[in-house]
Amino acid sequence: MSRIGKKPVNIPEKVKVSFKDGTFEAKGPLGNLTLKVPEALSLELNDKAVNVKRSNDDRLTRSLHGLYRSLINNAVAGVATGYAKTLDIVGVGYKAEVKGKNLELALGFSHPVVFPIPEGIKFTVDKGVRVNISGADKQLVGETASRIRKIRSPEPYKGKGVRYADEIIKKKVGKAATAVGAGAK
Repeated sequence: MSRIGKKPVNIPEKVKVSFKDGTFEAKGPLGNLTLKVPEALSLELNDKAVNVKRSNDDRLTRSLHGLYRSLINNAVAGVATGYAKTLDIVGVGYKAEVKGKNLELALGFSHPVVFPIPEGIKFTVDKGVRVNISGADKQLVGETASRIRKIRSPEPYKGKGVRYADEIIKKKVGKAATAVGAGAK
């Protein structure tokens, strides 16, 4: 039995959940999330918890058991409190700003990079160099942060680029200057 799969998912008071025709839906103050559940799994809904049950002990079903329990937990937590990632932009002249439905980034290229904001994601920019990404869908928040970081990932010599706020960049030592000796011409 899956250790993760057999744990119940606790439902906060402000969240409403439903399971109909193989589709799990969570509604909360931050939005709605739906999840298609495989036929081999079933859900038991109480007032305060959701239990994920499996119909057989096949290898695939056992692996899906813990996965879908985690996905349901992420959906419930997402509509209740949400998820957030923070990116730092490091470099002279590097900055970001929100313009309409786009995030405009100046990252040392000859042109500004325009990143369209996905549906269900909110961006806030502090002082032009710290981008806060928030939303109800954990996967979408993480993927969006990763796609922005990939535009100009931090380089190892000066550390310039886009990095996660808690990321530590190991810097490399540059070329060492050599002293010109008396015998060199």
